[in-house]
Amino acid sequence: MKKLLLTLILSIFSLTSFAGYDSPVFKDQYNNAINGYDPVAYFKKREAEKGKEKYKFRYMGAEWHFESKENLEAFKADPKKYAPQYGGYCAYAVTKGQKARVNPKAFDIYNGKLYLNYSKGILRRWQSDRVRNIG
Repeated sequence: MKKLLLTLILSIFSLTSFAGYDSPVFKDQYNNAINGYDPVAYFKKREAEKGKEKYKFRYMGAEWHFESKENLEAFKADPKKYAPQYGGYCAYAVTKGQKARVNPKAFDIYNGKLYLNYSKGILRRWQSDRVRNIG
């Protein structure tokens, strides 16, 4: 049963693939990283917060949005601290050799790093064995 479920999940990931997955950072059709969500807010507020168009910064070929100037400046000072792991692709999918889009609200902060996932269900699967998933 577990093997069937894993096969189904990987099939879903492959169905959600598109040509944009050759980018080092997952970005939407508008070139926004994390679908326009503020990467710093995950750490400060422990929630997904949509960024504002007026606070943006280009990093690794994508536009990153922030809810405040303070968050923008924090990211500029240390983008590696705030940028999601695996380029913002689904953390669980990457550990299975796939790339998949994410739901910005399906996130986990573990050992000071941000991990995004495809859905809240996949997030729970990711969290069930973080250490092994991270490798």
